[in-house]
Amino acid sequence: MDGWVGAWTGGRRAVHVGNVADFNEQFLLEPSSRGRFAPGRFPGSRSATSPSAAERRADRLRRAHHYAGLAVGYSPEPAALVLPAEVDRAWIDWLARELDWGPVELFDGIAPRGTVAEALATRPALAERLATGPGPVLFWGRTPDRGEGPELAAVRRYEAKDAAHGLFAALAQDHPGVRVPRQESVDGPRAAARRLAAHAARGRATVLKSRHGVGGYGTVVITPAELSAAGGARALLRRLEREDALPSGGPLLLEEYVDAGPAGTGRLRDLTFDAVIGADGRVHPVGVGEMAVDGTRYQGVTVGPGVVPPGAAATAERFGLAVGERLAEAGHRGWYDVDFVTDRERRLAPTEANLRLTGPAIAFVLRHRLDQVRGPGHLVRTLDAMPLGARLSQEALHGHLDRLRPACARLGATLLPLIVTAGHEPEPAVGLALAARSVEALDAAQALLGAAHHGLGRMFEALR
Repeated sequence: MDGWVGAWTGGRRAVHVGNVADFNEQFLLEPSSRGRFAPGRFPGSRSATSPSAAERRADRLRRAHHYAGLAVGYSPEPAALVLPAEVDRAWIDWLARELDWGPVELFDGIAPRGTVAEALATRPALAERLATGPGPVLFWGRTPDRGEGPELAAVRRYEAKDAAHGLFAALAQDHPGVRVPRQESVDGPRAAARRLAAHAARGRATVLKSRHGVGGYGTVVITPAELSAAGGARALLRRLEREDALPSGGPLLLEEYVDAGPAGTGRLRDLTFDAVIGADGRVHPVGVGEMAVDGTRYQGVTVGPGVVPPGAAATAERFGLAVGERLAEAGHRGWYDVDFVTDRERRLAPTEANLRLTGPAIAFVLRHRLDQVRGPGHLVRTLDAMPLGARLSQEALHGHLDRLRPACARLGATLLPLIVTAGHEPEPAVGLALAARSVEALDAAQALLGAAHHGLGRMFEALR
């Protein structure tokens, strides 16, 4: 089988292992290490601003285990799913009907308080069974428990935003339509405060980044007005650390803010190019999608024919393939993406590379499967964390979404549940995918779902 599917799975049914937490953990160490970071806001018994190390780890594991629900979409047709959190079988049956899967084995709830690698180490029979099956075993990303070597070395190197920036800068001169934002590294918050103040004095916004981050964590856009309102650069940085928007200590990156111009219809802002590097080192393009980003936080993506204008898509693909060739030379194999923002002239500015599966990867896989079983022409939109107006058990959430499925269908959209374990969080949410033949159908279905989710709160208020 040719193309990215052949390079990714050989056209075979695969085992999908939801090791999101494992991948993050190799970069998300406690701030006391001075080198890396622990993301997120952490409610805890001690205080909101000084959680214990155990509380930090428990919080980030829980959130990563929710996101591991995306394992349902690692490949076009899974043979088995290995999920850290408990997932009702009804969700898998829903996807199997819509995507024409064969029987899928489900191993869920295996790592409620640790990583998947830790859990499998205590279940050698399951680990052996998964590893010796007939199909490939797909992971979110490469992790140390699978052994050292060039693949893991490449991940460790280029997941760092400064290393990726250096690669982008080395390639950009051969790619018209691509501009690489200026970036400088500073050793800690004090040096960052001085540089931020200098940038603000010139009227310039700055993107402040930690070296590693996921989903937008560790990246903050700082404008002169925000810096002034906070009482200066040092006060602003202290607040960002207290709110855990940035890691405490360690090096930081200051990057030029790329202005896309005024918001409005037709503005293209955040793009992703995805590809697969095969075992032989060849790079296979998957596609270009338009991401939805709130500030610096990734929310979802839309992929499919006509979503991204041909010129921008071609520029992103050419540059993304060049990046992939360098990543392959460094030893990376498997999925990767390159994320871009656009400037006022619609030039593409690469901002990071991800040497792993990502949220957009799931949209591309779902689109491929739907085109395969229902005919070509699908657009897919993923919505990773749609807020719910009330906390719901998985059973209640299933009933809520099942009632919305026919309404989505009448709008020409197929509803696919992805992240279904976060409905009982203090801020409940659900991750979904929508598939349709037009952007208008996707927009209408998303609006319908948003209103229905919000209406849950009013429904429960009425019952009081």
